[in-house]
Amino acid sequence: VKFSNCNGKRKVQYESSEPADFKVDEDGMVYAVRSFPLSSEHAKFLIYAQDKETQEKWQVAVKLSLKPTLTEESVKESAEVEEIVFPRQFSKHSGHLQRQKRDWVIPPINLPENSRGPFPQELVRIRSDRDKNLSLRYSVTGPGADQPPTGIFIINPISGQLSVTKPLDREQIARFHLRAHAVDINGNQVENPIDIVINVIDMNDNRPEFLHQVWNGTVPEGSKPGTYVMTVTAIDADDPNALNGMLRYRIVSQAPSTPSPNMFTINNETGDIITVAAGLDREKVQQYTLIIQATDMEGNPTYGLSNTATAIITVTDVNDNPPEFTAMTFYGEVPENRVDIIVANLTVTDKDQPHTPAWNAVYRISGGDPTGRFAIQTDPNSNDGLVTVVKPIDFETNRMFVLTVAAENQVPLAKGIQHPPQSTATVSVTVIDVNENPYFTPNPKIIRQEEGLHAGTMLTTFTAQDPDRYMQQNIRYTKLSDPANWLKIDPVNGQITTIAVLDRESPNVKNNIYNATFLASDNGIPPMSGTGTLQIYLLDINDNAPQVLPQEAETCETPDPNSINITALDYDIDPNAGPFAFDLPLSPVTIKRNWTITRLNGDFAQLNLKIKFLEAGIYEVPIIITDSGNPPKSNISILRVKVCQCDSNGDCTDVDRIVGAGLGTGAIIAILLCIIILLILVLMFVVWMKRRDKERQAKQLLIDPEDDVRDNILKYDEEGGGEEDQDYDLSQLQQPDTVEPDAIKPVGIRRMDERPIHAEPQYPVRSAAPHPGDIGDFINEGLKAADNDPTAPPYDSLLVFDYEGSGSTAGSLSSLNSSSSGGEQDYDYLNDWGPRFKKLADMYGGGDD
Repeated sequence: VKFSNCNGKRKVQYESSEPADFKVDEDGMVYAVRSFPLSSEHAKFLIYAQDKETQEKWQVAVKLSLKPTLTEESVKESAEVEEIVFPRQFSKHSGHLQRQKRDWVIPPINLPENSRGPFPQELVRIRSDRDKNLSLRYSVTGPGADQPPTGIFIINPISGQLSVTKPLDREQIARFHLRAHAVDINGNQVENPIDIVINVIDMNDNRPEFLHQVWNGTVPEGSKPGTYVMTVTAIDADDPNALNGMLRYRIVSQAPSTPSPNMFTINNETGDIITVAAGLDREKVQQYTLIIQATDMEGNPTYGLSNTATAIITVTDVNDNPPEFTAMTFYGEVPENRVDIIVANLTVTDKDQPHTPAWNAVYRISGGDPTGRFAIQTDPNSNDGLVTVVKPIDFETNRMFVLTVAAENQVPLAKGIQHPPQSTATVSVTVIDVNENPYFTPNPKIIRQEEGLHAGTMLTTFTAQDPDRYMQQNIRYTKLSDPANWLKIDPVNGQITTIAVLDRESPNVKNNIYNATFLASDNGIPPMSGTGTLQIYLLDINDNAPQVLPQEAETCETPDPNSINITALDYDIDPNAGPFAFDLPLSPVTIKRNWTITRLNGDFAQLNLKIKFLEAGIYEVPIIITDSGNPPKSNISILRVKVCQCDSNGDCTDVDRIVGAGLGTGAIIAILLCIIILLILVLMFVVWMKRRDKERQAKQLLIDPEDDVRDNILKYDEEGGGEEDQDYDLSQLQQPDTVEPDAIKPVGIRRMDERPIHAEPQYPVRSAAPHPGDIGDFINEGLKAADNDPTAPPYDSLLVFDYEGSGSTAGSLSSLNSSSSGGEQDYDYLNDWGPRFKKLADMYGGGDD
């Protein structure tokens, strides 16, 4: 219900005359509160409207009637085949323009989707009034006809009957726009094309679909009714402007159903879920599961299609439970003088969600610790409070602490909670006495003494105190650090005496202060010790005579143009140092005759030549220097002066300097030793080189280099006693019956001690000898080939020939003019065997020499 003439600025409140059955939303939407059969008593009711500002009232009557269901059969029965005629055009007749009929707008054709046929199903008939005189042909064009999707609509070219060939789906194409054409048999256009619009009527063939099957939302515990939680959304592919696409939401079920089965409600149009009841408590119910149903046809349970989804609502925690101590009093103990140790463990309980600000506990000490010796830290895992010591505690001062502690959450409690915001408890801490270190007072201890004290002098008493007043213990003293070993301490009473003379000028004394460290140890369990430092401020006495500085200088042979400036070095301090007095001794007499000294001020003096010329050289000039001590201390100090020739500027022209000219005896001896050692090393190297050359010469053979055969003489372990002692198998030299194939000949047989450096020479195979005399020719030919072969290895070795088989007719080689004694044979024939047998010829031939 709505106003037809309202300007929209009025705020109107609607009411129903039957609120138990019908209600009206603020936008005027009337809906049934419950399901009931429609009868005559529900057929009519009133709606009241009242302006909230002017209180003006209106009313309207609402009549209800049963709405007939639109089915495919009823649509088909009510549909009649309409006839669409091409509108007439302006025509020219008898020279005058005539308009036969005014153009009209062809209404669209409504066609329900998902029709069951039969197909093709006739829709309309298209015709032209010229078909009485002409033979026309009809056609349609556009999407659905001759354009994709093609073939949905067809037309009979003769009768003009337009038909649909298949069921339509509005969710794919909701409207088709076709154009109808009429031409003659020659294809000439007879009528202008007309537009045909086909609307696909929506049917409720799609269920609502939720965007998510599971929806997640949160709501704080303790929320008031009307608190927004979340929104669920479903979509329907049907026409949203028709009942088929109008959705309504409702909550089907709630789990769990405590504390109320209707903790939430949903806006049936928007899907907003809100709370409608109080009592949300996370500690009791942490999560609710709602089954949400979406139904089209405006929620009609009879005709509408529905679908469901799940809404999971998590109840979030708020700080509605403060922490509570598990005990009223906690106990702990701590050894004295210990820090950063846990004294007690405070435990609390909190019903809120763990590890959240509403659960995390914060502890503080509200009383019993005025000096701040304790602190409480929170264990992030267990939420316990750890009482720790942050400052040392002395048992002799405090033996027990009673602390008052409080615990609260990191965030304040939620409003309306009746519990106190914090919980309190008591912590009793007992201090344990332990053996403590003795300590010296004062530390360091400073005394003033003159240097030069003799050994055995008592300096002071340096004692330590034991802080353990309630323990009977003895303290003993020992020396821990004494760099110069000047002191000793009595182990019982701590008296310190000297064992050597104190010297302020010692390198162990810094800024006139000598530091010694002593150790005090008790006999407790466990024994403890402490250290103390004794600082002796040494007062200076005049115990060091002054010395000349520098100790070496140079000057010219004549008094002009330069002189020597000197000063004094005294290890004492004022008033036992400067000003100094400088003088020359009376003896030897040449000192005062040649030199003169003039005092410039209290610390410096000037030495000059007294005579006009002094020969160049090194001179030792004694100088008497006296300090200002009481009594004063004098010393004769030697100044080494180099007198040299000078140029016009007063600079020495000698090459040698004082350091070079005045080398000491030790330096000269060291230089001589180095020279001697170097000469000995060179001599040893020469002797070693000569000795090595002699050894090389001794190893060489006394033969001509060309006849050197060291690499050719082969040494064997046993050579035997000669041919007479050996039984040789000479059958291998006999004439073979047949020649063995090459495949089984051992090619290249060589001694293992022979190193081949090239391929073995290949010789042509000779024919078998016809008689034993050919053996000698065979050997001679092999010998000649070996002598003339440039690639043969230079070894005097036996040549190994191929095995030629058995059955040789040759006789024994012992018959070749061989005698029983090798010394009676004539070896001169070896000279004819070539250069390779020259060595043997020289050794065995040529007479006795």
